[in-house]
Amino acid sequence: MLRTRRVGRGLSMAVCAVLTFSFFTACSRNKTGSSDSITVGVVLPITGREGKPGQYQREGIELAIKQINQNGGILVKDLDKKLPIKEVFYDDTSDQAKSAAFAERAMSSDNVVAVVGAYSTALGEAESVMPDRYQVPWITTGAAASTIFNHGYQYAFGTLSPTNLLGSTTAEYLGTLVDQRKLTKGLKLALALENTDHGVDYGNGIKEWIQQHPGYFVVVFSENFDLGSPDFSGLLQKVKSANADIFLADAHLQDYITMHRQYLQSGMRHLMISYGARGPESDARKALGDGVDYIFAGIWWSRNLPYPQVKKFNEDYKAFTGHEPDSWYPATAYDAMRALAKAIENAGTLNKTAIRDALRKVQLNDSLLPGQTLKFGANGQINTPFVIVQNKPGGKVDIVFPKDAATGDSIAPTPKH
Repeated sequence: MLRTRRVGRGLSMAVCAVLTFSFFTACSRNKTGSSDSITVGVVLPITGREGKPGQYQREGIELAIKQINQNGGILVKDLDKKLPIKEVFYDDTSDQAKSAAFAERAMSSDNVVAVVGAYSTALGEAESVMPDRYQVPWITTGAAASTIFNHGYQYAFGTLSPTNLLGSTTAEYLGTLVDQRKLTKGLKLALALENTDHGVDYGNGIKEWIQQHPGYFVVVFSENFDLGSPDFSGLLQKVKSANADIFLADAHLQDYITMHRQYLQSGMRHLMISYGARGPESDARKALGDGVDYIFAGIWWSRNLPYPQVKKFNEDYKAFTGHEPDSWYPATAYDAMRALAKAIENAGTLNKTAIRDALRKVQLNDSLLPGQTLKFGANGQINTPFVIVQNKPGGKVDIVFPKDAATGDSIAPTPKH
């Protein structure tokens, strides 16, 4: 589906991918805006350690663009015509400096009306300083840390709910298992948190819920780890020595796979185990097999949500890419592009400040995300609920929380293998 070519000059040694779809012409360092199209910048990792999630997010964006263009494009009232979206894409190779540089290039040189992308907290934080500088709307499809949205930026938006809500939802879910008497009160938690603002927010969300619900759980261990570490054995030995009942880690995909492989090798077993927003990914199942059974995860979206628009998206996405949606990654990116398209149409102009103002008011009432409504809060970030999913034997993944979205019951505590 994609072909890539290299472009030179310093930080531009990253990939500038040239889409083969009819709605796109080759991306360039030169200005690409014209009266015949609406140019949108996309900056995502499709190589490097975040390459897989970034690729899935790119597929969600490109599916939305394809559908918008097949329907005639976006009506721009000022021009009295519909225009197709043209994508200028940059692969930041999972590198913060390149991510910031490519976001800046898209905003300053490519004449884009907006930039979408920025998968992961680290890459999102790097890009987030650019939107206000160039007064270009920016929507992160894969970064949720509060540090991005607490600076008072006026042009920054995000389609992920806050990570502290992920933490508190995780604790709330475990609390419901206590209420159901599947777990007992007073259980001990061990936390392993990535050394980022994402990890800080996740841990704070858990601890705040525990403080508000005394007697349910107690944190007996909490330690940070560096992204991309090849060896978590020292950390896991400390977790083992803590004699906790429940193990909760906040980790990105590759760290989740590495850490859980070493967790299994250590012979540890906890009553419940989670890796934050990671768990149901096909790459983890391929790497670890039934070793990922019974892991639960708090995620921003699930393909099992019982909404008709989710069923249609699943079908369209598979037809477009040849594979099922993997975890939550493509949905938040798909809805980001749809929200941007609606804001442009509502603004009726390609003026970037007017599009920013329209994004502040835009509302998708057929959103794929939990609750089915997407709108940006005062700080630019959405606040939709999380769903908790649990891996089951045979590759099955069920939504287990909240109850009104559940497709199966929680298996708790984790059975002995």
